[in-house]
Amino acid sequence: MNTTPLYRQLAHHYLDAIRSGTLKTGERFPSIRLMMEKHAVSLSTAVQVCRELEDYGVLEARPRSGNYIRQPDNVPKPVPPAPLDTGVYVGIHEQVSSVLKAGQRANIKVNFASAYCAPELYPLKILQDHMIKALRQDQQLLGKPGSTCGNLALRNTLARRALTAKTNVSAEKIVITHGATEAINLALRAVTQPGDTVAVESPTFYGLLQILESLSLRVLEVPATAHSGINLFALEKLLLGPEPIRALIVIPNLQNPLGSIMPDANKARLVQLCAEYRTVLIEDDTYGDLVDTDQPLSTLKHWDRTDNLIYCASLNKTLAPGMRLGWISAGRWHERVEMLKHTQSRGCETLSQLAVSAFMKTPSYERYLRRLRKTLTQQRQQMSAAILRYFPSGTCVSNPRGGTLLWVELPPRYSSMMLFQEALKVGIQISPGDIFSNAQRFDHFVRIGCGAPYSPRIDEALATLGQILKNQC
Repeated sequence: MNTTPLYRQLAHHYLDAIRSGTLKTGERFPSIRLMMEKHAVSLSTAVQVCRELEDYGVLEARPRSGNYIRQPDNVPKPVPPAPLDTGVYVGIHEQVSSVLKAGQRANIKVNFASAYCAPELYPLKILQDHMIKALRQDQQLLGKPGSTCGNLALRNTLARRALTAKTNVSAEKIVITHGATEAINLALRAVTQPGDTVAVESPTFYGLLQILESLSLRVLEVPATAHSGINLFALEKLLLGPEPIRALIVIPNLQNPLGSIMPDANKARLVQLCAEYRTVLIEDDTYGDLVDTDQPLSTLKHWDRTDNLIYCASLNKTLAPGMRLGWISAGRWHERVEMLKHTQSRGCETLSQLAVSAFMKTPSYERYLRRLRKTLTQQRQQMSAAILRYFPSGTCVSNPRGGTLLWVELPPRYSSMMLFQEALKVGIQISPGDIFSNAQRFDHFVRIGCGAPYSPRIDEALATLGQILKNQC
């Protein structure tokens, strides 16, 4: 239960709107009467909201005119607890949003920031054919609402495929989601309350940091390496610390951005640790099907004996980004996740689910995955060789066993943020290392996407990035 006073909750609601620019400087603030009606609060509560915002310095009263938004000279941010020795609590990281917006505004010619494959690598024609067939079979399909949990045929298909990765999930306890982003949102909302502490790998996917911030959760970063993923020794020290860790989110297979794969022994130990310390383990298996092997790697779920793990996955990177299909198997939290899904977004549309289910049941799906993995391996190798050829001496490139991403370490004197800014000027987009952590540990790292077939245009863009770096010193 949220114990924050109602007036303070409403004040923070409006404060967030001011920070985001929804309420702009100089605009009139809602009147006391309107707040009473809109939020069903008393006169005293509405007045306290205004006083709270005045104390923050974002509201000013104008005689005979009302309250107006003023320029927030120094809008206070949440103060995190003192850092621990092996990790660090972090607050809001504004660079993530600024980097993404800068990329959207620029005239991008070559995009190395994307984790997706090029559109031509996906089986789009096959999926279109399955969609047409589904519409012919049920001409009223688009006029029917989808189930909250998703199409049962697709859920059955996903449950059967999970068995090949030694993962036993029930189709009845799978919920289809709008990608892994919604799945992780649902998982966190099901097991946490605002103010709870959630641990993540460091570095980690910047989108996860945004999710955690949006849910008002404290973030504890745990060191991870490109060799074996999260540092279990550091994690155990943090679990022994004074602050309870409510949940831990990890990507065990092809971690983003490191590309690491956790050894099976580490996976088993991680599941055991979280069970011992009653920390809910949330697994993101978005990239598992892109590992360079026909034999699927084991998931963390395989070692879960206490139903302490929530499994999230996505087809966005492997099959069709435009369909935004993901899924979650929440175990003992299934009923709550189903309720949250219904209130948050209702069911996902059915047509794409039917098409995907039909395709995944055929032998063609496995053949497609094998071709995709082979293509991505070649593209990563070509990109890696070019980076080492063009970038400054001392640059190191990760060697992931699959996927679309390379984690590039520049010599310490180089700044990835400066590279990002200069590259945008010539139409090249990258992902600077700083956005993968709120602790500002990775400014001399860059994430490079390898989802597009290698071409003279890509080669020229990498050469340009190398020259920009060399011009820094």
